Amino acid sequence: MDIIDSKLLDRLTEEAKASDRLRINHNFHKSLDDKCQRLLNAMEPGTIMPIHHHKVDEMYIVLRGDLTVTYHDDHKNITESHRICPREGNFGIQIPAGTWHSLIVHESGTVIFEVKEGPFIPHSISGILN
Repeated sequence: MDIIDSKLLDRLTEEAKASDRLRINHNFHKSLDDKCQRLLNAMEPGTIMPIHHHKVDEMYIVLRGDLTVTYHDDHKNITESHRICPREGNFGIQIPAGTWHSLIVHESGTVIFEVKEGPFIPHSISGILN
């Protein structure tokens, strides 16, 4: 049994702060081949999330913190942005398949629950906008 509590979020936040990428995943799925990818993603301000897309829908639920999800066109221009902050009543976002997106983390300790159909396909294959 996996309990998502403050202790887990605090541990992941410390790991994210110590990471070169300023983010860390905690997978609940047992394999990257699982049909449903479920994970926590702890992120710190300054993390770089390349503009990318997936062949499947993706959902973020913000458990704590504050971030902006950006949608982009094929030339990296921002076409939409959505602030996701539970304190402001915005809890999550569904990102449609094929949508170029990225995010900006505004607050230390930000942790999202992320879900998408598997298997996991690396960004270099699924799509990254260079």
